[in-house]
Amino acid sequence: MTQGAGQGPEVERTATVRDFRVPAYVHEAAPYAATGTHAGEAAPPSEEGFEEAYPEGYTPTQRDLPVIRRGDTVQVTVDPEPVPVAQSATGQGPLFVVGDVHGYLDQLIAALQEKGLVDAAGQWCAGTSRLWFLGDFTDRGPDGIGVIDLVMRLSAEAAAAGGYCKALMGNHELLLLGAKRFGDTPVNSGAGTATFQAAWLLNGGQKTDMDRLQDHHLQWMARLDAMEEVDDHLLVHSDATTYLDYGRSIEEVNDTIRETLTRNDAEEVWDLFRKLTKRFSFRDEGGADAVRSLLDTYGGTRIVHGHSPIPYLLGEVGSEDGEDDTRTAVEGPHVYADGLAIAMDGGVTMAGKLLVQQLPLDA
Repeated sequence: MTQGAGQGPEVERTATVRDFRVPAYVHEAAPYAATGTHAGEAAPPSEEGFEEAYPEGYTPTQRDLPVIRRGDTVQVTVDPEPVPVAQSATGQGPLFVVGDVHGYLDQLIAALQEKGLVDAAGQWCAGTSRLWFLGDFTDRGPDGIGVIDLVMRLSAEAAAAGGYCKALMGNHELLLLGAKRFGDTPVNSGAGTATFQAAWLLNGGQKTDMDRLQDHHLQWMARLDAMEEVDDHLLVHSDATTYLDYGRSIEEVNDTIRETLTRNDAEEVWDLFRKLTKRFSFRDEGGADAVRSLLDTYGGTRIVHGHSPIPYLLGEVGSEDGEDDTRTAVEGPHVYADGLAIAMDGGVTMAGKLLVQQLPLDA
């Protein structure tokens, strides 16, 4: 894996207002209308809903989750003395997974340090530990390119120490790739026309990330795997069954997606992005069966994913001013679907928590 250029400049986090309201359309099965919205036009409301509510022509041309208004900025304090990671006598270190980061570099470093994976300088200090990122490194937060640079650098440092740091492809990697490669090129969304540029802007695309995006970042993103099985855990980004459209084995899925990106066809890449943007397949009635369909096909006894923030999976409702907010603070992963699914997106973009978790979970 290519070594990055470092973690980038320090960036203050912009705090977000607690607003976990689930829009009414989430509970409706009505089809979504295509918008064809382009940069500069008024942003339409979010259109994300239950998996079974997606029509055949579903297209993520609108925000895939509500955008939360931001307030005051706060500086994250990093503990100068990380907790050391216990090393296995077999030589294979413990396994960790990281949920969606979305540009929050400071929070990522703090979370990795809390788990003893990096030191006060942000350098790998976990020996033979194994670290997997579940995708979505950019958009919404202030320093997506800094996050990618950090992950790339930690990959080299971990390998030199006998461990590894690896990453999966999220839908926002596809979104950034598409915005850079295809810009305002119209694509057929199945329910009208759309563009990657418009979808990227509506879903938190940051101009500073685009300005700093270099060829080695693009090459790194385009080569990411979509899924992997590690220690009997099936790791994916999206809580969706659409991986089944790309192959009947992990290797076939990864090869098919990589080949799709290599062909550089805007329509094909859009269809891939559209499918990996779907969510909530594992929630509610039939969710456990959806998880089993993936586990039976690709292996593993539990699926671990990011993509859908835990407050939305829980169906919790909050308000902007905090009144009548009965939401439970996210402190760790959410286990659901008859214990078969582990959700890792703690909602860092919503004043939640950036989750780093060692696997397996305690019984």
